[in-house]
Amino acid sequence: MIFTTPLQQNSIKIMLLGSGELGKEVAIEAQRLGVEVIAVDKYENAPAHLVANRSYAIDMRDKEAVLALIEKEKPTYILPEVEAISIDALFEAETRGFHVIPNAEAVNKTMNRKNIRVFAAETLGLKTSGFRFVKTLEELKIAGEQMGFPCVIKPVMSSSGHGQSIAKTPADIDRSWEIAKEARGDASELIVEEFIKFDYEITLLTVRNEMGTVFCEPIGHVQQDGDYILSWQPMQMSHEALKKAQDIAKAVTDGLGGRGIFGVEFFVKGEEVYFSELSPRPHDTGMVTLITQSQSEFALHVRAVLGLPLDFTFYGAGASAAYKASSESYNPLIEVPNSAFAKNSFVRVFGKPESHIGRRMAVALVLDEVESAKAQALEIVSRMSDS
Repeated sequence: MIFTTPLQQNSIKIMLLGSGELGKEVAIEAQRLGVEVIAVDKYENAPAHLVANRSYAIDMRDKEAVLALIEKEKPTYILPEVEAISIDALFEAETRGFHVIPNAEAVNKTMNRKNIRVFAAETLGLKTSGFRFVKTLEELKIAGEQMGFPCVIKPVMSSSGHGQSIAKTPADIDRSWEIAKEARGDASELIVEEFIKFDYEITLLTVRNEMGTVFCEPIGHVQQDGDYILSWQPMQMSHEALKKAQDIAKAVTDGLGGRGIFGVEFFVKGEEVYFSELSPRPHDTGMVTLITQSQSEFALHVRAVLGLPLDFTFYGAGASAAYKASSESYNPLIEVPNSAFAKNSFVRVFGKPESHIGRRMAVALVLDEVESAKAQALEIVSRMSDS
C-alpha cells in the first residue's frame, strides 16, 4: 500500500455521505493514514465536518446535488453513512467509475428494511422473524392480527429508532401508525415484524475485503425506542450460537459483496439465531470498540476500504453508554464529571452544534469486566448534564 499526502493532486480521498459521530471517527482514522476526507451532511458543522479537510451541507436525497459534488471532488471512495441518500446518485456514480462502499446495490438492499429482509429470508434462506409490509392503516391493522400481539412496527427506511414502536394490543395500532411518521427516511411503507421472545440480541461486526472476513467479539446491547443506550463486549453466548451468527453474517455479507464493515444484528433464543438487520457501515453499538480493541470498528472500516490487512487485538471486556440531551440548545454545554476520566474510562463528546431532547451528544466508555463496565458507564452518563 502506498499512502499519499492530503490536498495533493494524487491524494487518496474518502467522501463521507453522512457526517455524524460515527462518521467523525471514520474521518479521524482515515486522516491518521494520510487520507484526505470530504465530509457531507444535511447541516453545517456536523461532527465529521469538524475534523475533515473539507465539508459540505447539501440535501443528500437530491440526486443531482450529490452527483455534482462527487464530480467536483472526485473521491477515491464514497462511504454512505446514513440511510437518507439518493440511491440513484450512488448507482450513477458507479457507472461513472467511482467506488461506492461497499457497493451501490448493497447500500440499496440495506438502506431499506424491505429489501434486506427479502434478500435475507427469500434469496439467502436465512432464519428471520415473520414479517409483513404495509402501506395503509387498514393494512397495518390486518398485518397486526396476522403477526399477533405484541408486534414490532418500523418504517422501511429510518435510523436510530425513529418511527419504531411495539404494538402490544390492537388498540396500539393507531398510535404506532402516527409514530411511524417520525421516520428519518421513508415512512410510506412499514414492516410489521413478529415479536421474538428472544433471550438477548447482539451486533456482530463483520469486516470484509479481498484479504478475507473477520469478526469482532459479539456486542450485547440495550435499546430504548429502537435506539441504543448501552452496549458491551463481549456478549456471553454459546459457541454453537456464535458460530451460527458468524455463518449467517458471512453468508449475507458475501451475498452483498464489497469492502467495509457491516453491523449485523441478531436475536438469540437458546441456540436459535434469527437475522434481524444489517448496516453496511460502522454501528452505533460498536462505539464500545473504541476502548476494547487495538483497532476500533472505525479503524477496521478504513482498513477494509483501503484493502489493508484486517488483523487486530481484543484488549478486553468493556461497555459504552450513550449520553442523550435533556434540553434544547443552539449552543450546547455538556458537563462531564472528572471521575469519567479514570484509568479505565473516558468520554467522547461529539460536538453537535444543536441539542434536542433525546439527541445523542456523547458516549462514556469503560474497560473492565462486563457487569462492572456497564455499571460504571451508566453511572458516568447519569452524572452528566447539558444546558
